[in-house]
Amino acid sequence: MTGGAGFIGSNFTHWVIDHTDASVTVLDAMTYAANESSLTGLPADRFQLVRGSVCDADLVDELVARADAVVHFAAESHNDNSLENPKPFIDTNIVGTFTLLQAVRRHHTRLHHISTDEVYGDLALDDPAKFTPTTRYNPSSPYSSSKAASDMLVRAWVRSFGIEATISNCSNNYGPRQHVEKFIPRQITNVIDGIRPKLYGAGLNVRDWIHVDDHNAAVWTILESGRPGETYLIGADGEMNNKDVIEMILELMGQPADAYDHVNDRPGHDMRYAIDSTKLRTELGWEPRFTNFHDGLAHTIDWYRNHESWWRPMKQATEAKYATKGQ
Repeated sequence: MTGGAGFIGSNFTHWVIDHTDASVTVLDAMTYAANESSLTGLPADRFQLVRGSVCDADLVDELVARADAVVHFAAESHNDNSLENPKPFIDTNIVGTFTLLQAVRRHHTRLHHISTDEVYGDLALDDPAKFTPTTRYNPSSPYSSSKAASDMLVRAWVRSFGIEATISNCSNNYGPRQHVEKFIPRQITNVIDGIRPKLYGAGLNVRDWIHVDDHNAAVWTILESGRPGETYLIGADGEMNNKDVIEMILELMGQPADAYDHVNDRPGHDMRYAIDSTKLRTELGWEPRFTNFHDGLAHTIDWYRNHESWWRPMKQATEAKYATKGQ
């Protein structure tokens, strides 16, 4: 697995160890978004962490050669960072995916590629439509453009070289082990620290939230049963605007619902994402477990309250960076 020390990848590693008898080798460059403590407690006989870049062709080839399957999580993924410096997104998301594709082609290894709903652009707030596997790509940021490019590379290698690969595009994940620069953990840790949460603009932007454990159960389902060459969308019908999310966090943490500040909006901020996961549910039989966002959010808040030692080292630098941008 690439990127297995990041948010979704580390949770996937724990999920696989807990729910299957598979062994996992994680390749991770251990950039700022990775956290080795997210992988503590895993059994040494079923887990290995390899430090290195997905752009390192020799290392990638060595690891792919001994793997039964590859799940490709590795990605630069924070939109704000992609607006400040797009280059790492091009390197990791495009060049890294190319490097991995060449290795799985050589060794005839099964690949599942993790992508995002952001490749489709955004929907109007009053649009009843949702994204489907055939929605036209229309990315808005350097991040989503680089992920769109990586998806297209996978599709090309399937068609041109016959590799056995699937793609999943997921909606916004939330849950344990997510970096505090991201929307939900930033607000939770702000409240814990006695800082007023921050809301971009009017907060009307809608995201389709899914608990990370539900996402990862879907990934395993696709890896086991998905049809090569197919794209599956992963979503849990969790549409909610950012204003309502921040107010729910405050309510769950015993604070007044209006105890937050509006800050400068992100340039080109997409308005709405919405996933139609019918194909995944009907073809492969997957269903989400966290169907109540309120309960899933309460579960997430409890995790951050009980794991302050995990997020505390990164909190001060994250808030200082946002402060320079008036956010």
